[in-house]
Amino acid sequence: MNISNPNQIGIFLIEDDDIDAMSIKREFKRRKIANPITRAKDGVEAFEFLASEKLNYPFIILLDLQMPRMNGLEFLTKLRADSDYKNSVVFVLTTSPDKQDIFNSYELNIAGYFIKDEVGEGLIGIVDILDGYMNLVHLPKMLN
Repeated sequence: MNISNPNQIGIFLIEDDDIDAMSIKREFKRRKIANPITRAKDGVEAFEFLASEKLNYPFIILLDLQMPRMNGLEFLTKLRADSDYKNSVVFVLTTSPDKQDIFNSYELNIAGYFIKDEVGEGLIGIVDILDGYMNLVHLPKMLN
């Protein structure tokens, strides 16, 4: 696991939709938020990134639920079972307003659940929340 700048929290974006991923990256850039963003297109690719240790630590996961191969809830279940990543901070950003998806996500200890249609144009609200969170929170450093 790489620890580049321990004061700069990375964003691990797990999102299959290219337009949504570009919108998130563009909004971070527009707001001059320089935290590094690494993208995986589904849960399988996300675990490949985690196994490769190419992600800079610490990071916050921004997770879509509706993805091919391994969806967000499957990813979360596997992530929480992994002793190295079970305490990762995860925010869900999805199109699903389904009450069961919301319940299941919180059962897997997410930090927040955001519905894409409700966060508005350019994802300004979610970027503001993440920026504030990253500037105020103290995340543990990896011990190994």
